[in-house]
Order: sequence, then structure tokens, then C-alpha cells
Amino acid sequence: MNLATDPWVWIAALLTIAMFSFLYRENPFYRFGEHLFVGISNGYFITFMWHRILVPYLFDPVSQGQKLWLIAIAIIGALYFTRFIPKVSWLVRIPIAVVLGYGAGASIPRAIDGHILQQIRATIITRASFTDTLAGPGWQLGLWTVIIALGVICTIAYFFFSARQKGILKPASRIGIIFVMVGFGASFGYTVMARISLFIGRLQFLLRDWLGLIG
Repeated sequence: MNLATDPWVWIAALLTIAMFSFLYRENPFYRFGEHLFVGISNGYFITFMWHRILVPYLFDPVSQGQKLWLIAIAIIGALYFTRFIPKVSWLVRIPIAVVLGYGAGASIPRAIDGHILQQIRATIITRASFTDTLAGPGWQLGLWTVIIALGVICTIAYFFFSARQKGILKPASRIGIIFVMVGFGASFGYTVMARISLFIGRLQFLLRDWLGLIG
């Protein structure tokens, strides 16, 4: 056993064990680690916002007489603090409305391009590759292209609520359910694998960097 001598390694190891103690039950050690993490995260966020956003993009330009219209934006943002003043707490609706309106206007085109147009483009490109590889050695790619195209069409049929699901729509929607469940299962499996990878990384830190039991 070759214990670490770096005090920061000991602090990180003890905090890791404190967080792992939640696997047994909630306890003061876990709550201490949780509160410490939240406090440090908030402190880092406040410092980051001040030095990386407010100072370079608000205070410096305004102090130099440039972009004076930022003062109005700062005033609207400061209205968030009226939430703590009961008599004028209704003013908090103004910055919330601005943020929601801007967020919706900026995210809707990106969502359409990322989740609809890109999906259509990928399906078309994949179907085109099927005709090129149907008779060649890449027949597996052609098979997967057919499966992808079938999954897209059947999934859309399942979420097509404007018509009663009967006739061709009924079996297509049933197949669409299967593809949706496969997609959810793959996402869940990826999430579990990511969490297990984090767990293995913490165990390697404890056994290698802290205790020196493994190389």
C-alpha cells in the first residue's frame, strides 16, 4: 500500500467516500458533501458571470462610452431582484418574458433544423446509399438503411393523431411503438453506461491515486 501524501488527494478521496455513503442511507457526511458541492458550484458560477460576462460585456463597454443601450438591458435584468420585494414583485415578469421570448425565438429554428430537417436529410442520404450498395459488398449498410427508413416512417405514423389509426396506419403505428421503445432503451442503456464509467473512474482514483493498491 502506497498512500498518497498530497492533501488535496485526501480531501478528494474523503469527499468521494462521503458521497458514496448515500448508497447505504442519507447521513450527515453525504449532506456535507452535497452542500459543499452546491456552494462551490454557485460560487464558481457567480465568479464566472462577474469576470467573464458582466465586466467584459457590460461594465467595460459602458464605462468607455460604448454600447450605452446595454444599460437598459442591465436594468431589465436587475428586475429579477424585485422578486424579493413583495410590493413590486410583479416586475419580475418583465425579464422572464424577455428571456422566454428570446429563448423561444432562438431555439425554434435550431430545433426544426436539428431534429426535423437533419433527420429528413439523414434518411434521404441513407436511402440513396442503399441503391449504391444493394448489389455490392456493403449489403449490410443497405439493410440498415431500410430499417432506418422503416423506423422513421412507422414512428411518424404512431404520432400522427389527425386520423384514426386503422388500416395501414394501425400496423405501422404498432411497429413505430417498437422503434420508440428501442430508442428509449438505447438512451437508458447509454445513460447507465455513462454512470458506471463515472463510478469506475472514482474507484480507480480511490484505489490508485489515494491508496496506491493498483498501478
